[in-house]
Amino acid sequence: MTVDIIIEDARWDQLGLADLAQTAAKAALEYFALDPACFSISALGGNDARIAELNASFRGNAAATNVLSWPSLERAAPHPGGRPLLPRAEETSELGDIALAYETCHREAALAERLLSDHVLHLFVHGILHLLGYDHLNDQDAMLMESIEIEILKVLGVENPYNDRGDMLGILER
Repeated sequence: MTVDIIIEDARWDQLGLADLAQTAAKAALEYFALDPACFSISALGGNDARIAELNASFRGNAAATNVLSWPSLERAAPHPGGRPLLPRAEETSELGDIALAYETCHREAALAERLLSDHVLHLFVHGILHLLGYDHLNDQDAMLMESIEIEILKVLGVENPYNDRGDMLGILER
């Protein structure tokens, strides 16, 4: 798995964003029996201001958010609650791009009383699922996506982020 990282905020280096991204990507792809060696992801470790710019440009919302993702191909399921068509190694090696906002991630981790590294692993898994065609725009899709996140995070030794806190305190947008 190749994760090309651009660090725009040095606090991400201190956290070890490159290693966290690599770990999350490998676990997510292996969950789907995809060979991580066949795929790559680009990632940006930015701050709230940078992510707010990107969010405004691509989603029309000029506010910071924790994670943004841009899949290289549309892979959405044909119906709510369905599973997207997974990529094949011969189709494309680039899955897409993910961007994280440091201040928002740090604040959310503190509010949820979680390690920042665990929260970032969760957000990367979440972003990778978006790259693979999963979404949470309706309850059926959200339940499917959350259940997969929980299973992948369990493999990584990360506690269920949805335990006893509803929808992660509303942290992950719907």
